[in-house]
Amino acid sequence: MVSTLDAQIERLRRCQALQEGEVKALCDKAREILIDESNVLTVYAPVTVCGDIHGQFYDLKELFATGGDAPFTNYLFLGDFVDRGFYSVETFLLLLALKVRYPDRVHLIRGNHESRQITQTYGFYDEILRKYGNANVWRYCTEVFDYLSLSALVEGRVFAVHGGLSPWALTLDQIRIVDRKQEVPHEGLMCDLLWSDPEEMDGWGISPRGAGYLFGGDVLKAFNKNNNLQMMARAHQLVMEGYKEMFDAQCVTVWSAPNYCYRCGNVASIMELDDHLERSYKIFQAAPMETRGIPAKAPAVEYFL
Repeated sequence: MVSTLDAQIERLRRCQALQEGEVKALCDKAREILIDESNVLTVYAPVTVCGDIHGQFYDLKELFATGGDAPFTNYLFLGDFVDRGFYSVETFLLLLALKVRYPDRVHLIRGNHESRQITQTYGFYDEILRKYGNANVWRYCTEVFDYLSLSALVEGRVFAVHGGLSPWALTLDQIRIVDRKQEVPHEGLMCDLLWSDPEEMDGWGISPRGAGYLFGGDVLKAFNKNNNLQMMARAHQLVMEGYKEMFDAQCVTVWSAPNYCYRCGNVASIMELDDHLERSYKIFQAAPMETRGIPAKAPAVEYFL
């Protein structure tokens, strides 16, 4: 199994797609590993935290060139592996294969795009139909989505989540008891963790996304205090500078898709937490045009929220 998996990882690193049967076997093995992980995944430092990737495979290679290859670097990816970019299949399958090969060194949690409904609109489903001729691989991958953890906890002190907080969860224990093995609901605790955003305000607000909430600095600081946390790390929002600290640095947004949608002009970042949970950021640019291939692709639906 290991030699086969290593060979598949090398193919995926070259952006070569796996066969349908190989994808099914990989997804089956991944579910066996993920089912044993908590909704609040335990992660140990040092660790490198990564934000949205969105199918930008050649920029994921730039990320690894910047932060180091797995398993030599311990990675935590905060979701949104798919949609938007041209290579969602290869991106997600490479990260999944690395997770299966190095389950204690590669950690994946769910983003709002790890969803059947969203991927049918923003590219992943259509990409699979184009590359495989049927939707089987999409079904295998979306089944895995249901098994991904909803959040992570680094050394008991740094809470990591794709989106943000929920008024239905004041403690981490309330997150731990959610039944996550389902499609992302349109409302409720699980939805909020994947969709909410921080905002310079007090209390809770209505999210313009139509899902999740806006939460203010007072909400975030109370959550951190209640759960003995140092800070929250999250992704979900495009940041032109690659990362953004808010609320006296108790909340940080990490964005890891440079030149988002191949036209936004932003840089990307990864956040490194050392043994003492001291943070540092590494900025990286999009892969040079000459190193990437851009396949023919129907225009994506406009959506930047």
